[in-house]
Amino acid sequence: MADKNMTTMSDRNLQSITTSQRVKSILGKAGIYLFLGIMALIVLFPFYWMIISSLKNLSEYRKAIPTFWPHEIQWINYVNAFNTANLGRLFLNTLYVGVVSTILSVIITVITAFAFARLEFKGKELLFAMLLATMMIPGELFTITNYITVVNWLEWGNTFTALIVPFLVSVFYIYLLRQNFLQIPNELYLAAKVDGTSDIKYLWKVMVPLALPTLISITILKMMGAWNTYIWPKLVTTDKEYELITNGLRNAFTDTSGQADIPKQMAAVAIVSAPLFLVFLFLRKYIMAGVSRSGIKG
Repeated sequence: MADKNMTTMSDRNLQSITTSQRVKSILGKAGIYLFLGIMALIVLFPFYWMIISSLKNLSEYRKAIPTFWPHEIQWINYVNAFNTANLGRLFLNTLYVGVVSTILSVIITVITAFAFARLEFKGKELLFAMLLATMMIPGELFTITNYITVVNWLEWGNTFTALIVPFLVSVFYIYLLRQNFLQIPNELYLAAKVDGTSDIKYLWKVMVPLALPTLISITILKMMGAWNTYIWPKLVTTDKEYELITNGLRNAFTDTSGQADIPKQMAAVAIVSAPLFLVFLFLRKYIMAGVSRSGIKG
């Protein structure tokens, strides 16, 4: 009888412990989802505010008490924004600079990363360490010297060359791709050399296909960086013929009194942001895969 009572009490204790663990697990998951939900709202709210602001008229936007949904939706703001800012020309300029700079930058990155990952030459480690050391210097510190070189010495002001050439080399992208190349067994390279394969052929046929996720992520990040750049184009171009999207939107909706038509400006920003949002939405797995694979060796 005593054994049965002890067994019953033991079963109750186990059930109590199991129930307590389940409650803790549910509360823990609920807390995690609550935190993630709050963070998602904080991140998404500016985009929501941009969209509803772009659909208001100017008088409603300037009300002392803001409205969280437009009283009358103004789709015409998007048409007016496209025409006022001449977004067609700005899109073409930005696309041209972005595509050309991305292609050239990827080529330079692939060749440089391959040299540091597979080729043996004197001073390789020192040179690579010096390149990495430049990553600790804020990019803004190079702006003055780049400006003097490009505008005063080379006289590239108001040209697409000034928008493309100074930022073709990215030490971060070289480091990222080099780490990915180092994961590829060196025996493949040695076997290829025994068979008489050239370095360029081995790079194109073997290393590039194996490092494709990283290359895709580099291409996407480079294109997004070219799409969002603001300071440098503002410095080296004063002619509207060479304006990029970020610069064209800055003053396109400001009248002579200095007042900005914010709803139209928000509509233009929404149009400009849409391509980047779609790129990240459909290609985010490649970005994540490329970055994650580059951080693991072996």
